[in-house]
Order: sequence, then C-alpha cells, then structure tokens
Amino acid sequence: MSYHFEFNWLAQYYPEIVKGIGITLQLILIGAVLGIALGIACAWARALGPAWLKPIVATYVELIRNTPFLIQLFFIFFGLPSLGLQLGELQAANIAMVVNLGAYSCEIIRAGIQSTAKGQFEAGASLAMTPFETFRHVVLVPSLQRIWPALSSQVVIVMLGSSVVSQIAAEDLTFAANFIQSRTFRAFEAYMVSTAIYLILAILLRQALAVIGSFIFPRRAAR
Repeated sequence: MSYHFEFNWLAQYYPEIVKGIGITLQLILIGAVLGIALGIACAWARALGPAWLKPIVATYVELIRNTPFLIQLFFIFFGLPSLGLQLGELQAANIAMVVNLGAYSCEIIRAGIQSTAKGQFEAGASLAMTPFETFRHVVLVPSLQRIWPALSSQVVIVMLGSSVVSQIAAEDLTFAANFIQSRTFRAFEAYMVSTAIYLILAILLRQALAVIGSFIFPRRAAR
C-alpha cells in the first residue's frame, strides 16, 4: 500500500500554525517565570520555612505531582466555575501550568537547598542575617546553579505537556493541528508538522535556558 504525502494545505493554514506557536510560547513563558517563582517560594517554605507552613506546602506539592495535568486543567476550567470563578481558556491554561510547574520545581529547588553546606547558613547567621536574608543572599543562587539543568528539563517537559490545553479549546499548536486535520483530512501530515515544530521548540527552549543560565551563573559558564 502506497501513501502520497500532501502538504499543499500549509500555504492556506500557516496563519493557524503561527498563531498556535505564538500561544504555546506565551503559555510556556508565563508558566516558566511564574512557576519557577512559585517553586522558589515553596522550596523555601519546605526547607527553611516555619513549621506550620511546611505541611500545607507539602500537601500542595504531593497533590499536584500525583495527579494528571489534564485533570488539574479540567478542575480549574470546568470545576472552578461551580464556585463562581469563571476563567477563559488561556487563563485556565496559564494557571494550570504555573501550579503544575510550581510543584515540580519546588522539589527540584529544594534538593539544591538541602545540598547547601551547613557552613553557608552559619556564615549568614554570623553576619546577623535573618534566615530569609541568608536564603536570599547566600543560599538561593548557588542552589539554583546546582539544579539549573534539571529545572530546565522540567520547563521543557511542561512545554510539551501544554499540548493538552487544546482539550479546553485553548488555541495552541495542538489545537491548530486538530483544526487543520479536521478540514483537510490529512491527519498524518498535520501531526507530522506539529511534531516537528514541537521538537524544534523543545530544542530552542533548552538552548535558550542554557544561555539564560550562563548569564545568571557566569562563574559556572567560565569553568
């Protein structure tokens, strides 16, 4: 059986593809920045925070890490309106990605904090720093430096996982592929193109994060 590839539809539907790429990049940009910020806050709470806060953050982390991202997305988009909170597709997708990445990055960053030498904390205390000041000025940057490759990989994983937001009609790249195949009936080609684009985006995102790391941690890049 022979199969004839046809990509003539690219000229007609490239605006949908470009729009889908743009929304996917928007989702990962917002998700990465806010998700890592949330992860830093939660990592501090779990590693160095007050005793009453630790079980609250631990519950959040375990809940998110042990449930499917798609269910979390559905809960936010379909469940919260039952409580009177109406969210648009992109709002729900952004919140879901931030919450999801926040939980995973929390554990990655916490591992970096826990690997910090005890002398670093003692040095901060000897300078009359509060525990939070020690964390901010002494512990945080070296901890991030140690776990940056793992954190970068998690960001890429979340970007690839964002493809499920098409299930709530967020017009990302997967939504565009679904739309194109429903109009052209060329499912193989449509998903081949979207797969190639996701691969390129993942490689570029990993490279971009490596460059960002070289600017944030210049001494490491110089080694």
